Amino acid sequence: MTAQTATTLTVATRRRTGPSLTRSRRDQPSLLRQAVLQAVTVLVLLTVLFPIVWVIAISLDPLNRSRPEGLSLIPSNATLEAYGQVISQPTNNPISFLGLAGNSLKIALGTSIISVLIGVSAAYAFARFKFRGREVLMLAILGVLMLPPVATLTPLFVMLNQVQLDLPLVGAFNLRNSLLGVGLAIISGLLPFAIWNLKGYLDTIPRDLEEAAWVDGASYNQTFIKIILPLALPALAVTAFLGFVSGWTEFYFSWMFLNKVEDQTLAMALYAMQGQFASTPWSQFSAFAILFAIPPAIVYFFAQRYITSGLAIGGVKG
Repeated sequence: MTAQTATTLTVATRRRTGPSLTRSRRDQPSLLRQAVLQAVTVLVLLTVLFPIVWVIAISLDPLNRSRPEGLSLIPSNATLEAYGQVISQPTNNPISFLGLAGNSLKIALGTSIISVLIGVSAAYAFARFKFRGREVLMLAILGVLMLPPVATLTPLFVMLNQVQLDLPLVGAFNLRNSLLGVGLAIISGLLPFAIWNLKGYLDTIPRDLEEAAWVDGASYNQTFIKIILPLALPALAVTAFLGFVSGWTEFYFSWMFLNKVEDQTLAMALYAMQGQFASTPWSQFSAFAILFAIPPAIVYFFAQRYITSGLAIGGVKG
């Protein structure tokens, strides 16, 4: 290679890379802008974490105040006594924290799993099949979705109260005054969201994948189980997680439907700790609130990979 050729290549390379390097440098934020963005980010982080840190500090306070006084993020002589009292017996009712957590877990898992199973089946039918009344049913689902859950409290109470069941292992009981009745009431509100959210995601899955499976001899059920469900895993994770949180934190139906102490949930106990006639110290109330929030955080931690991707692409097309 001659010197003239090398010089020509160097000039050409600079001409090609020069504008792109200039544009990349212009795209980079200045030091002042970076400092402002970092300061805003830290401010938002402190705003979000401050209530959590304060609640934790109150739960460690050994003075058992009837109401919080002042602001002390690091209480003196911090102790875990409030957590022990909450776990043994959080309220005056003869039921432990584990008993309350078991009831809440039954409702949360049951409503989450059933709403996802029924919701994905109905969403697949709406997304792939054409049948009479399809548009009317979708509008009806949207209308139910727009209603607040408390609006359905009275009709569900009357309807479930008329049902008497007699199961072999459980015995006779009223459906309204049972965890099963509360779960059915919650599912009636979760299903419209599950169907609408999952249908929007299933519409984004190409039909060519199903047609290729049908050519290979796969049935509708095999295509749905082996192709559609694995591809819809992010949307299923989001729907299941939101259903779990709704069942775990549900209060209205449980408070109005359940009369037996052994069927009480964590949300009911948390309300009872600071009710009209309650005088629970704020340290115990804060400890209960922290323990109440741990299970949803654990579920999110293990499923965050699917949940974050599902939140980004779910409900794109309806």
